[in-house]
Amino acid sequence: MVGMIDRSEEQLDVIRAEVRRLCDKYGNEYWRSLEPNRYPEEFVTELTTQGWLGALIPTEYGGGSLSLGGASVILEEISASGGNPSACHAQMYVMGTVLRHGSDEQKQKYLPKVADGTFRLQAFGVTEPTAGSNTTMIKTRADKDGDIYRVNGQKIWTSRAEYSDLMVLLARTTPIDEVENRLDGLSTFLIEMRKPDGSLIDGLTINPIETMMNHSTTEVFFDNVEIPASSLIGEEGNGFRQILDGMNAERILIASECIGDGKFFLERASAYANERIVFDRPIGMNQGVQFPLAKAQIHLEAADLMRWKACDIYDSGESCGPEANMAKFLASNASWEAGNAALDTHGGFGFAAEYDIERKLRETRLYQVAPINNNLILAFIGQKRLGLPKSY
Repeated sequence: MVGMIDRSEEQLDVIRAEVRRLCDKYGNEYWRSLEPNRYPEEFVTELTTQGWLGALIPTEYGGGSLSLGGASVILEEISASGGNPSACHAQMYVMGTVLRHGSDEQKQKYLPKVADGTFRLQAFGVTEPTAGSNTTMIKTRADKDGDIYRVNGQKIWTSRAEYSDLMVLLARTTPIDEVENRLDGLSTFLIEMRKPDGSLIDGLTINPIETMMNHSTTEVFFDNVEIPASSLIGEEGNGFRQILDGMNAERILIASECIGDGKFFLERASAYANERIVFDRPIGMNQGVQFPLAKAQIHLEAADLMRWKACDIYDSGESCGPEANMAKFLASNASWEAGNAALDTHGGFGFAAEYDIERKLRETRLYQVAPINNNLILAFIGQKRLGLPKSY
């Protein structure tokens, strides 16, 4: 992969063509064969080898120096091909926190190894069972003792932790009752999850969670886990603000995946509607079939525009919270709409595994709930854009 910073149409076309060429080696039969819960090890390894998972890492550390916009096209194309980029997308969005707030020493130590695949940075340890989306109320503690921190607590929905070597962890370093602002007292850490022999570090336990889609998600327990003080990212107590760079990137990249899902659904449905003959005419001639697909296309293209607006603001280094959330909201709704229209178009065949509609519909449904529920996005936009009273 050639390093690129800005995004011309020509550059984006190159990315799409190269990623699609890789994805074509792993067709829909491959993704079906992974059900219900096998990790796509071969696919992720080849993505890494070809440099796509190091796309956001600067070239000085062995990466591709892509903008977030360029990186979003990688995930979009995986989705559009029928694949499931959730197996690897965290390595991109977690970079927001590391690249913008990590020390030079951390970058020099870890980024080259992430870029070449020696280390996988797939685990984003933020969400907790009792806090949910109320991130400031997390209970996981990191207590400093000399040149180490001791971590105790629990994380949930930490996807791909079983297949990760590094984790970006958010933990409370000052009790919430000792800070004036509840956003203070949280810190981020870049921690090595494994010993040299590949086993988990002492005190760290990972349990898989079975779900309706193949997402490799887990719950993670910390029982007096000792990590070096050098694991701290940036300034202690400022972790909530640092983690937002990862969260905003996450929302934008998830939006790109949903746009890819929507393209998959509409391409498959349009082809089927042109070929399927009932009552001596293609079913796509019927407005009851055609109009839902057309509406989904309109909404998908609108979501795509917001995706690019959010990417441009993020890549300029500016705050893009509202735009990132709006992109994720629009795209997740549009992909679900497209998926339902594709299912209706295929009729009974839409439920058959061999058509891949039902699998992709399960995968894209997640993103109305994760990484943030769309209702919380509405509350956020109501406050930030409309000046309405804070509801959460």
